[in-house]
Amino acid sequence: MTTESPSSAGSLGDLLPKEAVAAKVEVEDWRAAVVAAGDLLVETGSTTPAYTDQMLAALDKYGPYIVIAPGFALAHAQASDDVLSTGMSFISLSEPVEFGHDTNDPVQLVAGLASKDHDAHMAALQQLAMFLSTADTMEQLQQAATAEELCAVLGLGDSGSSAD
Repeated sequence: MTTESPSSAGSLGDLLPKEAVAAKVEVEDWRAAVVAAGDLLVETGSTTPAYTDQMLAALDKYGPYIVIAPGFALAHAQASDDVLSTGMSFISLSEPVEFGHDTNDPVQLVAGLASKDHDAHMAALQQLAMFLSTADTMEQLQQAATAEELCAVLGLGDSGSSAD
């Protein structure tokens, strides 16, 4: 029995490649926002396009349960064969969109999560929760104009240089 260990594949940096980060994505509605996050999961090899359809179907069935913090949605669906490897994506939207959540709308930041099991992604989610619990960090994420700026705020990559 082989599983991904949280120490080797559970940190935010391990599960969220720079290629899965996009800034100021233009979308018309919450569906397009989820599709944009799902497309990055597909492009980085974490899922098939069918997983994005499953994320949308879950929202249709359960409502905006993925809007877990003010301005932030965690797009995901149940583990399935359409998850090729545990991974994440992260986008900021050029303009916030309504998901229909009573208290946490509108949403400007969307993370996509694809998990092969319930344990492999827990450390990454804990790190992400720390970012989201700080108003200053949330503002930095919302204001980031480029994917590189988002990556810097999220602590992704090994570059110590700054381009201000």
